[in-house]
Amino acid sequence: MKPIVQSRKLQGVRYDVRGPILVEAQRLEAEGHKILKLNIGNTAPFGFEAPEAILADMIHNLPEAQGYSDSRGIYSARTAVAQYYQSKGFKDTLVDDVFIGNGVSELISMVLTAFIDDGNEILVPAPDYPLWTGAVTLAGGIPVHYRCDEDNEWNPDLADIESKITENTHAIVIINPNNPTGAVYSEGIVRGLVDIARRHDLVVMADEIYEKIIFDDAVHHHAATFCGDDVLCLTFSGLSKAYRVCGYRAGWVMVSGPKHMATDFLEGLTLLANMRMCANVPAQHAIQTALGGYQSITELVVPGGRFYEQIKLASKLLNDIPGVSCVEPKGALYCFPRLDPKVYPIEDDQQFVIDLLRAKKILVTHGTGFNWFEPDHFRLVTLPDTEVLTEAIHRVAAFLETQRAG
Repeated sequence: MKPIVQSRKLQGVRYDVRGPILVEAQRLEAEGHKILKLNIGNTAPFGFEAPEAILADMIHNLPEAQGYSDSRGIYSARTAVAQYYQSKGFKDTLVDDVFIGNGVSELISMVLTAFIDDGNEILVPAPDYPLWTGAVTLAGGIPVHYRCDEDNEWNPDLADIESKITENTHAIVIINPNNPTGAVYSEGIVRGLVDIARRHDLVVMADEIYEKIIFDDAVHHHAATFCGDDVLCLTFSGLSKAYRVCGYRAGWVMVSGPKHMATDFLEGLTLLANMRMCANVPAQHAIQTALGGYQSITELVVPGGRFYEQIKLASKLLNDIPGVSCVEPKGALYCFPRLDPKVYPIEDDQQFVIDLLRAKKILVTHGTGFNWFEPDHFRLVTLPDTEVLTEAIHRVAAFLETQRAG
C-alpha cells in the first residue's frame, strides 16, 4: 500500500500556536509533568466564566436550536450585530451585511476562500495571528508580510506597506488590537492604513476580536469608520474573548463600504456559508444577549480588574529580566517580549521554547510562529492570576539566566 500523504495545498501552512511545541507538552504531560500552558488565549482554564445571562439565554433557547438555521445565521443574532455597528456610527449596516460563523477563525477561512485566486497577494502584518497567513496560503494566495515597528509601540510601518504593494496586491489585513503585540492603533495609523487601501484599490480585512479589551487611555478605532463608501471593509469580531466563551465558537463578519461593487464576491461567500450548512445554533442565541446586556468586560480592563492587573504585572516582570524588553500592551491578552540577541544569541526560537518547556514546564509560543522576521521574541498569555503569573515569569527568568552569552 502506498503511503497516504497530506495534500500539497498544506505546504507552507503553519499554525505553531498548536504545533510541535504543544506535541512536546502533551508528551511531558503523559509522563506525569504539570505544564502551565501560556500558549493560547483560552479564558476558561484560568477561572474566567461566561456571564450568567449568556448561559441562561442559550439554555433557554436550546429547544429551538436543534435544527439548522439560515446559513448566514439566525435573524436575532445578525440583527444584534447589525445594531451594534449602527450604534458605532455605521448607520447603513443591514442585517444582510452580517454573516455568523463558528468563531472568527472559520469566517477568516471562508472569506479568503471566497476572495482569493491563485497567486493573489494579501498584505498581512508581522507579527500576525498566524491563521491569517495560513488561510491565505491554503486559499492559494501569497501572504506578504508588512513590518510592525516595535520601536514605535508596534504600530504598522506605513512606508514598508507601500513598498510591498504590487499590481497583484488585493487586500490588506489589519489586526487591531493586535495579537500578539497588544498594540492598539491610533486614529492616524488606522486612517493611514485605510488611505493606502483606497489609493491602491484594496479590500480591508479588519480583525477586531479584541476591540473591547483595551487599557488605560487607549481608544479602539474601527477600520470601517474611515473606509467610507469607496473602500470595501470586512470587519471580524465575536464573543470568544470579551465574553469569555471561547468554546462556544460565536463570531461574525460585517460587510461595509461599496457593497454594490462586491455582489459577486458576496455570492461566493454565501455559497460557502451554505456549504457548511450553518454555524453552531445554540451559541448564536448567546449573541443578542451578549451585545445587548451588561458589559462585564469593563470590570476586567480597568485598574483592579484581572485582565488589567495581570497584563501590567507581566509586562513589568518581563522588563525586569536582564536583556528582555517588552512594549507594554495597550490591549488584548498577551505580551510579546524581545530577547536581546547580544545577550541571548538564539538561532532557533522554536527550539528555545521547547528547551524552556522541558526545563521549566512553561509552554509559550516562539515569535517566528507569528511570522515575525527574527528569532528574538516569544508570546506569553497573561491570563493566569497574579500569583501564578509571577511564578511563571520567575521560571522564565531563571531559565534565561542559563542562556546568556558568555
